[in-house]
Amino acid sequence: MTIHVEGLVAIALFYMLILFVGIWAAWKNKHSGEAEGTDRSETIMVGGRDIGLFVGGFTMTATWVGGGYINGTAEYVYLPDYGLAWAQAPFGYALSLVVGGLFFAKPMRSRGYVTMLDPFQQLYGKRMGGLLFIPALMGEIFWSAAILSALGATLSVIVDINIKMSVVISALIAIFYTLVGGLYSVAYTDVVQLFCIFIGLWISVPFALTNQAVSDITVTAVKHVYQSPWRGSIDKGDTWVWIDNICLLMLGGIPWQVYFQRVLSASSATYAQVLSFLAAFGCLVMAVPSVLIGAIGASTDWNQTSYGAIPPKDKDQADMILPIVLQHLCPPFVSFFGLGAVSAAVMSSADSSILSASSMFARNIYQLAFRQSASDREIVWVMRITIFVFGGLATLMALVTGTVYGLWYLSSDLVYVIIFPQLISVLFVKGTNTYGSVAAYLFGMFLRIGGGEPYLQLPPFIYYPGWTTEQRKHHITGDMEEVIVQKFPFKTVSMLASFLGNVAVSYLAKYLFESGKISHKYDFLDAVVSKHSGEIMDKTTLVTRGNNIGLSEMAPVKPRLSVTLAAAFTRRDTLAKETVEEEEESSPDSSHHDDE
Repeated sequence: MTIHVEGLVAIALFYMLILFVGIWAAWKNKHSGEAEGTDRSETIMVGGRDIGLFVGGFTMTATWVGGGYINGTAEYVYLPDYGLAWAQAPFGYALSLVVGGLFFAKPMRSRGYVTMLDPFQQLYGKRMGGLLFIPALMGEIFWSAAILSALGATLSVIVDINIKMSVVISALIAIFYTLVGGLYSVAYTDVVQLFCIFIGLWISVPFALTNQAVSDITVTAVKHVYQSPWRGSIDKGDTWVWIDNICLLMLGGIPWQVYFQRVLSASSATYAQVLSFLAAFGCLVMAVPSVLIGAIGASTDWNQTSYGAIPPKDKDQADMILPIVLQHLCPPFVSFFGLGAVSAAVMSSADSSILSASSMFARNIYQLAFRQSASDREIVWVMRITIFVFGGLATLMALVTGTVYGLWYLSSDLVYVIIFPQLISVLFVKGTNTYGSVAAYLFGMFLRIGGGEPYLQLPPFIYYPGWTTEQRKHHITGDMEEVIVQKFPFKTVSMLASFLGNVAVSYLAKYLFESGKISHKYDFLDAVVSKHSGEIMDKTTLVTRGNNIGLSEMAPVKPRLSVTLAAAFTRRDTLAKETVEEEEESSPDSSHHDDE
């Protein structure tokens, strides 16, 4: 095994640059929020709510544009059976940011939440918040593990260094600067990483395009040259699968803490919306070089390259088409620069997911569910410990699990099927309660897992209309196996069933308890009769220094001094008090007080 010294030097320089920026951002903002009285833990989670348009736009774009995004887009464009028609991630995630900006960013930011789980605990209670934390945590951890695993494979293709070593070093650097500076370090390093990705890939594209082994990509888009046209097509029988996938990307890309961490760090609700729209545009722009590299891979006569006569797709290396193009179709110095860009892309997503998972645990599980009297210093230390623990867990999974992508597919489906319909209910549907939320959780999980997951060899026990069997090669063993393929859009149907189940069961429970058909003593979740028990998180639990919020609108519970959302309402560039009160009146939890 030969180690390319130039490649190692390039990677080392990129990593040192990112580490330096992360530490500098932490030092620069170490006193942020102190003037306004904001706690240090909140500053780590949402950056003191003063992230501007430039940094905010870059960090929100970089959250989506990671190693999986650029590698996956190139892979699908390259694959003969898929092509550009099936490279849905760029359009799906861009649409998710637009939908998130139009409908979700403003209510979440104007109500001043700190994490995505805050509205759930406010309305459905501590235990329900804990249940919803499980799929959210799974999504973040498996996503981090999947992209770290992809990084190890990418580095091994070009530099021939040990996969495990590259994964561990990358993870340690991301964990370290996230530990030191929280969201500030993550946001500022994202700016550098996005520039690296953009410049690194665009430098590589002209060299690859002009390589003598590459045919005209405008011809190979529509004609069969070395393989089927890379433009791709959608068979009539796969239409519903395509629609199901685009809905999953568009709507399932919203209920992630990595997205709302950026939304809630914006200096105002309007800024949060603008950041979403900027990031949507950024996602599309950043996908262009990946699409071109995938097209180049499909237009290459590999027999004329140092790669060999057998194309990557026939060696089961289609997922590595981007680093293979960089290595075999570009000069060494260009490929090493592109390699650094790919490494930067991976860390830009891994650090965000690790911080998001630790933020939700420290605030929604440790503080609000178990230790409401915890000091700010205690919460900061819990965050630091969990950043290290979750980062270590993702790294371990990337090293030892062969089905990381399968786990991530399943967990991202659960986020779409379980959390998204609950988010709609908690923000926009008045009258839903904990009983409906529990029912929706169970409905969604049962229907999604019932459909099976071929990647994890999880057989279905619900056979949806149009199911069929296919022979596929196992991605690890290489053996041919028969798998059941669901052609029905069961993920979207499961999501809709979860939403309707929440509304139906909530109103049924409300009717049964309030009409006296079921005795009040059986309201064991305190969700209808005892709405303001210690189980339900009230505004005074979520907000402490709420001098600008009318206390008459709150339930009579004892205020506590802890993590605050006051900065959301006192900062001069946030919404005016009248707008906040208007949002409060329209919020779902206010209906509880009106019902009394």
